[in-house]
Amino acid sequence: MAQAIIDDRGRKYVVHDGDALIVDFMSESEPGSQVVFDRVLAVGNTFGAPTVPGASVKAVVEGHYRDKKVIVAKFRRRKDYRRKNGHRQSYTRVTITSISS
Repeated sequence: MAQAIIDDRGRKYVVHDGDALIVDFMSESEPGSQVVFDRVLAVGNTFGAPTVPGASVKAVVEGHYRDKKVIVAKFRRRKDYRRKNGHRQSYTRVTITSISS
């Protein structure tokens, strides 16, 4: 089973063939489309400086989803100051199909 370390927009992931991976939202990709991660830091026992030349990891986009809502509240006592905001982070779920070196 092949193993690789990839860099996706500043975040590093250790991936294997067939892994399901949750990455930051990819607005340009549709569910069912293929994405290629070309910033591969390591494949098996081969380490790059900083990347392995010619290596790539291919994945299929399974879908997009949003995480649970996080409530952000600000409060200053005795100052009549209260603020409440909500935030939902968007993510993309991909499945690794092949790792090539």
